[in-house]
Amino acid sequence: MNNSLTNKRRVAFLILSGSLAAGIFSTPLGAQTAPAAAAPAQRAKPAWPPAGPAPKNAEGKPDISGAWAPNAIRQNVDMVATGVEVPFQPWAEKIYHERKDAISKDDPEALCLPPGVPRMSTTPYPFRIMQNPGLTLIVYEGGAHIWRQIFTDGRPHEKDPNPSWLGDSIGHWEGDYFVVDTVGQNGKTWIDESGLPTTEKLHVIEKYHRIDLGHMDIEHTVDDPGAYTKPWTFTTHPLLLQGEMIEYICQENNKDVQHLVGK
Repeated sequence: MNNSLTNKRRVAFLILSGSLAAGIFSTPLGAQTAPAAAAPAQRAKPAWPPAGPAPKNAEGKPDISGAWAPNAIRQNVDMVATGVEVPFQPWAEKIYHERKDAISKDDPEALCLPPGVPRMSTTPYPFRIMQNPGLTLIVYEGGAHIWRQIFTDGRPHEKDPNPSWLGDSIGHWEGDYFVVDTVGQNGKTWIDESGLPTTEKLHVIEKYHRIDLGHMDIEHTVDDPGAYTKPWTFTTHPLLLQGEMIEYICQENNKDVQHLVGK
């Protein structure tokens, strides 16, 4: 794990540990009796994520803007292990198992390359969505600290997009769902750390749905006829981020590369 993420988790652990220690040592030994369980009506509700209805944008649609925590680490590591049925073509299944057997030593994300779509949604770093007339922007804290443009001005996809790490994305509303259609990726990304492959034929549809103030669902449909026999789907459940995004540079002080030797 990169030092930046490790340090954030370490700080949270130290704060929690210090708070617990302070509580223990400030109480006389003779007074350390187990507190009575609070009545159900008296139990404090979780402070985060916040409760309340989803805010609306100027069009009356759910406002998906804001900073979000992906909440999808298991899907980022091993999609199949979460119960998703992946309809492999034979060559794709073979390379998938080869990558797993090599302990994912060639994972592009571990080499500080962009994770691509749909893996940008599962990479364990926050992202911020900014919706403007004609254009939605997503800035990612991790995943090579990259940004994404989703055009909503009615334009079609480019006829012959230059293959890129995040592809060509256009968006529109279907009821309360913000639908993003992405093509033109370069086929170099993995869908998870375990090695689900992609090709330049990859076509991804994401459906963003803000359920309430603190929760959002993103349904991802993966259609890559170069690697899979039919489209397949998985859903992530981001939470509104508590706090703000921070600067994170994957290439800075990267200690992982020399240890990615696999087998």
